[in-house]
Amino acid sequence: MVINVPELSLVVLIGVSGSGKSSFARKHFKPTEILSSDYCRALVSDDENNQAATDDAFSVLYYIAGKRLKNGLLTVIDATNVQKESRKGLINLAREYHCLPVAIVLDIPEAICQERNKSRPDRNFGTHVIVNQKQQLRKSLRTLKDEGFRQVVVLDSVAEVEGVSGFSREKLYNNKKDESGPFDVIGDVHACFEELKELLEKLGYTIERVPENDSNFGFQILPPENRKAVFVGDLVDRGPDSPSVLRLVMSMVQAGTAYCVPGNHDSKLQDYLNGKKVTIKHGLEETIRQLQGETDNFKTRVKDFLRSLISHYVFDQGRLVVAHAGLREDMQGRGSGAVRAFAMYGETTGEVDEFGLPIRYNWAKEYRGQARVVFGHTPVPEAEWLRAYFGRERKCR
Repeated sequence: MVINVPELSLVVLIGVSGSGKSSFARKHFKPTEILSSDYCRALVSDDENNQAATDDAFSVLYYIAGKRLKNGLLTVIDATNVQKESRKGLINLAREYHCLPVAIVLDIPEAICQERNKSRPDRNFGTHVIVNQKQQLRKSLRTLKDEGFRQVVVLDSVAEVEGVSGFSREKLYNNKKDESGPFDVIGDVHACFEELKELLEKLGYTIERVPENDSNFGFQILPPENRKAVFVGDLVDRGPDSPSVLRLVMSMVQAGTAYCVPGNHDSKLQDYLNGKKVTIKHGLEETIRQLQGETDNFKTRVKDFLRSLISHYVFDQGRLVVAHAGLREDMQGRGSGAVRAFAMYGETTGEVDEFGLPIRYNWAKEYRGQARVVFGHTPVPEAEWLRAYFGRERKCR
């Protein structure tokens, strides 16, 4: 068995004393990736079994784990973690650094754990400790997903633990660092199909209408050699032809000639198509009217397409980030609800203007990241560089 985990994740090992967590960790992860509560006790007290040093030990463990996650490094927590309270802080740590928490449970039979601990002179606690830990573990198995773990793997026998041959580090969906362009980054289209078509043709794309069926969306697009389009979201609302814009962009994404990130207007349309209660204004009413003449099959395909959109993309070895409303450096290349919300809406002050629109906080003013962040969201007459950093433009929209 090969276990797949995100390349940037907080892997939390869960199991009673004697279940083999430390041996499992050493077998499958680099020594620098493993943070052991026992080792941290030894660091702060010269005795890894000194329970009086537990609070200090976990302060060290959390500090190091935070630094690793901040630097984008997979981190493994080797502790019993059988109590919900002990896991809560780790879930919060993963959220703070916008990475995915993964639970690996070693649910080894109690008798085996008791026997293993008898053979270890440093484990001279009574059998009741294992009994209590096992009860806590059993209770935990029902709640791990609800606690916030994005992935839970339960190994409930020695054979299953030994049958794990390794871990595969999966790239996050937003990781396109191996693609270096050239890219044609296209801002908020807002249902302006004719203008979009004219722009693409000026950029050298050949656009041909084809019969729409279950395998295509009605367009065939031939891009200029080695070029790819990146749509910055807000495909719909306000303009005259949201369906045609959706068909064109969906055709390009399906063919692999374009990427697309979601805008806040796209997200609201998705909520509407999913039957959620939304306020129908700011152009959504026009999109709903335009979709009335479309088939249920097309609306379902639009809903599926919008659901599939990734919050942002990181291209060109990390030198280019594309998001609808921009993205702070600490969120780039990471995945969480907070990242998705920022990428679609940016930061707001909590106030609204005379049109009822939220007043946005200028996060770009304080941006010092190494990647150029290209975004839309706020209308401007023409593309502009918002900041120069050490003599070089670092961010544009």
